[in-house]
Amino acid sequence: MHKKIIEELINKYYPKNRPVRNILITHSSLVRDKALSIAQRHPELQADENILEAGAMLHDIGIILTHAPKIDCYGNNPYIKHGILGSKILKDNGLDKLALIAERHTGAGISSKEIIKQNLPLPIKDMLAVSVEEKIIAFADKFYSKGKNLTYEKTVSEIRKEMENYEKQQLLRFKDWCEKFC
Repeated sequence: MHKKIIEELINKYYPKNRPVRNILITHSSLVRDKALSIAQRHPELQADENILEAGAMLHDIGIILTHAPKIDCYGNNPYIKHGILGSKILKDNGLDKLALIAERHTGAGISSKEIIKQNLPLPIKDMLAVSVEEKIIAFADKFYSKGKNLTYEKTVSEIRKEMENYEKQQLLRFKDWCEKFC
């Protein structure tokens, strides 16, 4: 995936004068670096580093369409929809493989059962990471927030503690990733 395509997409949806652009690029760059580091430490996974780089840089492309004023997003959609919104953007731009990364990275993936049980405003379908690249990016994403301290890397313990507030399956998927990627 050419860096030019990534840059063009970010430029198309994220104006240079908006704080959200810096938030997206900083967060995505940190996720990219962590994902690539995991792939390099675990060559047995045979992760495609080009997909990791592009997928990490574009996994949150949909945040601009959500309503999250703290990160300069003033769209009409709840933040939890940023993955499916990003997936649509990527599909519309012919990037179907990357679209799955955007769709499946939220939380530790979200199952249709979780969507129903929590009455989430999402399509009722499994949005669970399948490919190794999807799993690595979803895992790497958990270490960085888009809040005030963009560059702070959370510890595994901090992430586990945060995930205790969600469905048990979320934490189990994260624990599985820890075993594979740490």
